Amino acid sequence: MKYGDKKKGYSVALFSIFLNIILFSFKYWAGLKYDSVAVRADAWHTLSDVITSIIVILGLWISFVPADERHPFGHGRAEEVASIILATLLLVVGLNFIKESIFKLASHQSANFGLPVMIIFLVSAGVKEGMALLSLKMGRKMGSNALIADAWHHRSDALASILIFFGVVIGRKYWWVDGVMGMAVSLFIIYISYKILRDVISLIMGEEASENEKERIKDLALNVSPYIKDVHHIHVHRYGGHIELTFHIRLPPDMKLKEAHKIVKEIENRVMEEMGMETTVHVDPIKNESLDE
Repeated sequence: MKYGDKKKGYSVALFSIFLNIILFSFKYWAGLKYDSVAVRADAWHTLSDVITSIIVILGLWISFVPADERHPFGHGRAEEVASIILATLLLVVGLNFIKESIFKLASHQSANFGLPVMIIFLVSAGVKEGMALLSLKMGRKMGSNALIADAWHHRSDALASILIFFGVVIGRKYWWVDGVMGMAVSLFIIYISYKILRDVISLIMGEEASENEKERIKDLALNVSPYIKDVHHIHVHRYGGHIELTFHIRLPPDMKLKEAHKIVKEIENRVMEEMGMETTVHVDPIKNESLDE
């Protein structure tokens, strides 16, 4: 990740904080005024976006700390840690408002929605979807899991706002609408947190290289020299923006060490240029009936 991308990531997160504070203020006011658990749940969901954007900034900052003796592959996985914290906060928000929604349904409490609520949530849905698209674009461009997770947080808020808007339309006729909407919003928040945790934990535990990556690596290696046979044992280790690649190739057993080293160095250079991966290539002799591997 380049320094310029880092500054853009900061700008997206700071812009998100500013807009979310404004949206939270209006939503929370509406939730109190009309005594709506669904509206208050969504308000706190929006406020949690402020916290997660701060976590994104911290994650980006730590991920740019240079490699040191204790962390030779850099600090890129700080973004994954930030994403786990973000998802955990989402989970807590969702569980708390499920509890409040159940209480509201059990006690037959209704909300008295007004026109301001409809306007606030229509505007909120549009603003949050715009923020989601911006964060997704920047996250994919930068390879930032924290920004992508934050984008899904924005999108979950936008969808919740749409749900509440339609709930307001019918909420004046049915007392249970507010409690049911609160449950729906809470369950959606919990699902988003699960999705973020599943993806990030899988990445930290180590995922196999994709088939597309394997094919590209094999093509790059085999095109370096006609002597190369059988590219195998491909392993990718991801540390945020820093990626370590290791794989094996087979070369003639009687090839001189100097020539083999030249081939390996060319492979490493090409993979770095084409795929941005730090590469280590292990050389095996081509299988021969008279030789052990």
